[in-house]
Amino acid sequence: MNKIKTIIFDLGGVLIDLDTAAAVRNFKALGLLDAHNYLGDYIQKGIFLEMEEGKLSDEEFYDKFRKLSVNKNITNKQIEDAWCEILLGLPDYKLDLLLELRKKYRIFMLSNTNRIIAAHCTKHIFTKQGLTIDNYFDHRYVSYEIGCVKPYRGIFEYVIAHSGICPQEALFLDDGEQNIITAKEIGFQTYLVAPREDFRHLFSV
Repeated sequence: MNKIKTIIFDLGGVLIDLDTAAAVRNFKALGLLDAHNYLGDYIQKGIFLEMEEGKLSDEEFYDKFRKLSVNKNITNKQIEDAWCEILLGLPDYKLDLLLELRKKYRIFMLSNTNRIIAAHCTKHIFTKQGLTIDNYFDHRYVSYEIGCVKPYRGIFEYVIAHSGICPQEALFLDDGEQNIITAKEIGFQTYLVAPREDFRHLFSV
């Protein structure tokens, strides 16, 4: 790594292992029969994209989900639980890595996500070592707060403006090729993470 001062991690697919197919199966079981048309590995569509862009409240999302479903009696909790099963977990060694890297670098998260998934991660996943999510990152940039999603330039430009970082001195790790392409165009150093990859070899910690 050349003159790196900041490391930016994607959340799903980089830090947290995902099972998009499980969420699709769950949603179909709840009556959203075309769930496969909404959920993708790297970018979502319809009401799921609107959630990631911060355009819907949780209640608005649940209500729209029920309208799209053939089952109108499903509860908010059923939808939430079905969605959160997309999260397979975060290995301890990655949490340890984040703590070690924070001793030498500024560590950011940059994620396309929504309030429901983010809240679950904050409460259940990043607390497994007895710490909080704020112990692992200097700042968390999430699409639903910014109002823009990767791979669009706006979300990267927001991070640069807010943090004051120089892209050439930042390493961005993501599992989406289009996200990596945009980041490279802006000047970031990048690394495309393979599914469930152990990328500790990138860092001398």
